[in-house]
This record gives sequence, structure tokens and C-alpha cells, in this order.
Amino acid sequence: MKIVCIGDSMTYGYRVRRSQVWTRLIEDKYGVKVLNKGINGDSTGGMLSRFYRDVVENRPSDVFIMGGANDLIMEVSLNVIKSNIATMVHQARGNLIKPIIGIQPLTEPDMAKEQWSNIADFYRINNQLLELREWIMEFSNIFDVRIVDFCGELNKRINQDNKYEIYLDGLHFTPRGNEMMLDIISPLLRGI
Repeated sequence: MKIVCIGDSMTYGYRVRRSQVWTRLIEDKYGVKVLNKGINGDSTGGMLSRFYRDVVENRPSDVFIMGGANDLIMEVSLNVIKSNIATMVHQARGNLIKPIIGIQPLTEPDMAKEQWSNIADFYRINNQLLELREWIMEFSNIFDVRIVDFCGELNKRINQDNKYEIYLDGLHFTPRGNEMMLDIISPLLRGI
């Protein structure tokens, strides 16, 4: 089994040692080959443009697709994001690769505003991430696509007391946050 994980900084593991990123933790825990094709700052359009090179040419059994937050920061419409994700899912299936969609976690708006100045309204982004989550769940039901709901699961686990242990800067996760991501994806990996 080989998984390619295509995404943005949440996949790449922004400012976290390679050995502490959730994709690497999957390899270590399950002995599965994982290619991390996350790029800091990437959009779903960027992911789609490199999908053939980064995913199809690597001939994985599965592809994990997660993105959208950077699109929202750049004020790309939800319809464009949905189209890009749907296209990647269909391209994966057309190449006999099983798709998995990751639903991105919410930002921590106050912390993000402190660290990232005024690049975006993170409350708006969270509302749009929730809309995107709803669409992904609907899309996955219609097209029978596996999902990992980091958004919903982490929302249950993150609170005022532990948010500084989980978030580096309101957008990205600490090593502890990456461990939580591994914990959330683990049931899916046990079933593959």
C-alpha cells in the first residue's frame, strides 16, 4: 500500500520537524509508504495543476486530498474549491487510485489574527470552512468517497485550555496537533 497526501501547509507540516508531521507518523505507526506532497501556501487550484505529476505518476493505491483554507484566505469562491476537489477525486478514480478527502480543521481566529496580522477575516474563513465541510460530506455520500473529518473531530477536542498546545499560530499545528490528526485518521487506516 502507498498513499500520496496532496495538500497545503496542513499536509506539509508547517514549522514542524519532518519526523513529527502526521503523514510521517502514519508511516511510523502503520508501516505504510506515505508520500507527503503538501506545499505551504498551496491552493486547490495548485493541487489540481500538479495532481498528475505528484499523484498519478507515483502510482499510489490511495490519495489523500486536503485543501481549501488558502483559497478562502485569497477569497476564491467555494464553487471553485468544490470543483477542484471533485475533479481531483474523479481523476484519482479514473487512474484506479482510491480517493480520501480530508476536511480541514478550523482556524483559531484570535490567535491567527495575532500571528498573521490582517491577511484575512478568520471568522469568515471558519464559516466558509464549515460550508465546505458540509459540501464534502454530501459529495462523499453521493460518490461514495471516504473522508476524514479533521474539522469536526478536532472541534470536539480543542478548547480554550489546550488550544495553545495544538496551534502554533492559529492556522497550523504543533507536534501535539499532528499527533491528534494521526489519532483521527487511524480508524480509516486500520480499515484499509
